[in-house]
Amino acid sequence: MNRKTTRSALLLLAVLAPTLAHADDGDPAVGRKKALQCQACHGMDGIAKIPEAANLAGQSTIYLTSALTAYKTGERKNDMMSTIAPTLSDADIADLASYYASIEITAKVPGH
Repeated sequence: MNRKTTRSALLLLAVLAPTLAHADDGDPAVGRKKALQCQACHGMDGIAKIPEAANLAGQSTIYLTSALTAYKTGERKNDMMSTIAPTLSDADIADLASYYASIEITAKVPGH
């Protein structure tokens, strides 16, 4: 790895480290209670109830934390999420991410 690549990797790590360090700090039991406000679109089981919503069950805490934070800051846009996410604290985000990540899912490959 050359110096420029190493510096870029270290910079990226420095930027992401705070998010990654807290990605697994949430409480799934608390997140389940907070998910009541999410259930109309994402379901308590994390399976989308409307076509425009994402399935959240089994997603990684890092992905969920990053996505919710991006909605909260306005970096990522969606009419519904841009209204809800700014009301979430960092603890809310960690708890919700932990809850939805803790839902076990199975997948069936078609034709197998």
